[in-house]
Order: sequence, then structure tokens, then C-alpha cells
Amino acid sequence: MSWDNLIYFAGVAVLFWAAGAWAAWKQKSMLASSATVAGLLVFGCFIVLMWISLQRPPLRTMGETRLWYSFFLPLAGLITYIRWKYKWILSFSLLLSVVFICINLLKPEIHNTTLMPALQSPWFAPHVIIYMFAYAMLGAAAVMSAHLLWFKKTRITTNDMSLCDNLVYVGTAFMTLGMLTGALWAKEAWGHYWSWDPKETWAAVTWFTYLIYIHARIGNPYRKKSTLYILLLAFLFLQVCWWGINYLPSAAGNSIHTYTLD
Repeated sequence: MSWDNLIYFAGVAVLFWAAGAWAAWKQKSMLASSATVAGLLVFGCFIVLMWISLQRPPLRTMGETRLWYSFFLPLAGLITYIRWKYKWILSFSLLLSVVFICINLLKPEIHNTTLMPALQSPWFAPHVIIYMFAYAMLGAAAVMSAHLLWFKKTRITTNDMSLCDNLVYVGTAFMTLGMLTGALWAKEAWGHYWSWDPKETWAAVTWFTYLIYIHARIGNPYRKKSTLYILLLAFLFLQVCWWGINYLPSAAGNSIHTYTLD
């Protein structure tokens, strides 16, 4: 399986996801769910075939992690749609997934079968996969918060906030699990569970900010707009943790998350 085959698998998957998004707007829930699942199966096949071809999990480069994000966004959208029946969520997940797919098509990265020694731990794959799902759920929460703050014409309702809350609960739970598996991976790879490496520091900042949102919502459920701004701030920190850290001077040459072949 070659990276060049992405356009074929992604093209078919996007058509299915678009059909699912259209069906959601038409209130055809069975068709919406079935089409979205079909797209996930097609895109998932590409990831599995890349895994087999590379003889390792496709999780090493930013391009490979974008593959997982492109997969988990429609999955998170489907879960949200099935649970809360928001018609727009499948369109949102489709749009963001297409953005990440296009980035990978326009900026392909070199992929090989070599895996850095630190990445050969059995904890590495579940750590990254769990985090990608958490990012997808929290991304949906961020878009919902932006919609409520700047695009919703009527007063923000309790049901609106309930969607944000539930997305954050699920996303933060998976983020916590991702941090735990990451600590086990770090112990095996570097001999310690936590080192306050720049990436780990930003992971902690992100996690605590989402906890602040959760406690603010529980402590004063009638304060809506201020907590939505906290949610957007937390998502900004998440972006720094995920990819922004690569551009920070503090991480250059100092981060244990910068890998080199031995």
C-alpha cells in the first residue's frame, strides 16, 4: 500500500460521509448513520493497509497522525449525532476531516518502515490513538462553543450547554486515559513516568484547563458565556500541545518527544 493510494480511499470515504451529512439534514437518521459507517470502513481499510505495508502503526509523523484525526472526526460526529441528534455535527466532522485529508494530499511526508527505539513500546500505539479520539471530541466541543458565542442568534440554552459538557466529559476522559498510557510508555522508554518535558507540560496545562471548565460548569451552571471562553482557551492549549510545541524554542533540542534514529 502506497501513500499515493490515499486519494482513492479518501475520495470514496468523503462521498459516503457527504451522503451521511446530507441525510442528517433531511432527518434520515438510518441513512446518515449507515453512510457514515461505510465511509469509516473505507478510510479505516486504508489505515490498516498502511499499517501492514509499513510493518508498524502509522503514527510516527504528523501526516500519519492526521490520518487518524481524519478518521476519528467522523466517528466522533457519528457518536454525537446518534446520541444527541444534532443535524449539523456530521457536516462539521466532514468539513474538518476533508481539511486534514487535503493537507496530507498536498503535503505528503516520507514514510518508511523504521521506527525510533522510543516508539517501539506496545504502549505507544494506544496512547496516540486514544489521544486522537480525545482531540476529535474536544474539537467538536470547541466548534460548538464558537457557534454558541458568535453565531447563535437566540439565547444560549441549557440543552446547548449540555452538548458542550458531554463532549468535554468524553474528550477529557479519553485525554486522561491517553495521559496514563503515555506515562506507562514513558516509563518503559525513558525510565520515568513524567519529566515535565515541554510537551508534557503543555499536556498538563491543557488537561487542567478542561478540568477548570468542568468545575466551572458544575459550580455555577448558569454562567454560560464565560465558561465557553474557557473551553476555547483549552482548545487553543490543545493545539499548542499537539503541533504548536514543534515551533516553540523551549522544545528545540530539549524535548524527549523529538526523535532521532540511533
